[in-house]
Amino acid sequence: MPVLHLARRPIEFIETVNMPKRRILSVALIGTKFMGRAHSNAWRQAPRFFDLPADIRMAAICGRDRAGTHRAAKILGWERAVTDWKAIMTDPLIDIVDICTPNDSHAEMAIGAARAGKAILCEKPLARDVAEARRMVDAVKRARVANMVCHNYRRVPAVALAKQMIDAGEMGRRIYHFRARYAQDWIADENFPLVWRLQSKVAGSGALGDIGAHIIDLARFLVGELAGVSAVSETFVKKRLTKNRQLARVDVDDAVSVIGKFRNGAILNLEATRFARGRKNQLTFEINANRGSLAFNLEEINRLHFYNANDPKHTRGFREIIVTESNHPYVGNWWPPGHIIGYEHSFVHTIADFVKAVTTHKRIQPDFADGLKTQRVLDVIQHERPLSSL
Repeated sequence: MPVLHLARRPIEFIETVNMPKRRILSVALIGTKFMGRAHSNAWRQAPRFFDLPADIRMAAICGRDRAGTHRAAKILGWERAVTDWKAIMTDPLIDIVDICTPNDSHAEMAIGAARAGKAILCEKPLARDVAEARRMVDAVKRARVANMVCHNYRRVPAVALAKQMIDAGEMGRRIYHFRARYAQDWIADENFPLVWRLQSKVAGSGALGDIGAHIIDLARFLVGELAGVSAVSETFVKKRLTKNRQLARVDVDDAVSVIGKFRNGAILNLEATRFARGRKNQLTFEINANRGSLAFNLEEINRLHFYNANDPKHTRGFREIIVTESNHPYVGNWWPPGHIIGYEHSFVHTIADFVKAVTTHKRIQPDFADGLKTQRVLDVIQHERPLSSL
């Protein structure tokens, strides 16, 4: 048999001596549960799928339970486990603090991070009340540090596309209605125990701040600032069992319904409830304008529905846009068209945008000032203040 001779190519060495060193951002995350896991995944994935202007070092994760925090560090990919969050603030090697804790600790942690000169990403709602949120805004302004509230739904590709279409006038220039509903059922069972989300001293409010904050943020993001609101709320189960099997009062809302008006004249209609049997995490909205409408359902996260009044009458109707094309927001960093993405990707997009803002020293929205505006709306609803309070 003839012998096949393969040409050998010389080994090429990449010259690295004169290459500029990339900045490394060291991150510390506080919180090991649901949101801690979601954010951990995002910190791991963002540099793998997005061309970030800095490298990410997942330096530390912090939690109160020593064994649980060490387990989380190992599973979620953090270098070390810390049980004292104040040690994070005094560590000069930490650049970014990511706060994923219950609401009652947001203000103290964020203010501490700002005073230490660290960039801050904080889970929503920003705080328990307006006073805390204002202190947080003042702290980041004085320190001039990058700051952001994690309203991840803004960065769902279908929602980001809706924003682009609205800004481009594809629905017309006058919006009439914004309707949204966020419905869950995880506490609908009357025997469900008392947890921190059902206690005002920790959560601030109930369904209003937990999930209502998301649709208020989306209303402001997509349509504009609010002129006034009016609301009704109800606590359906007044008492629940504690860990000690004692009955304790539930002092937050289980559900809230809101009507209001935007500064541009559009009408607002919102509902947030954790008592909608069969609804696990349903977030829907519909926007009606003078030349069209948009509708979205989080349970169909890759789809956006669009009605265009300029279409010929015989073909007019809602069309379904499958938001998986490479020219759709964020999608080009993932898979080929038609290969859908999910809930966790919205956090990756949030982290990617935040890292770019930290590196370039540019404002990123929603920032703490945005969070304060949403907190003011929550406050008016929660305390039944006059419409003019906004």
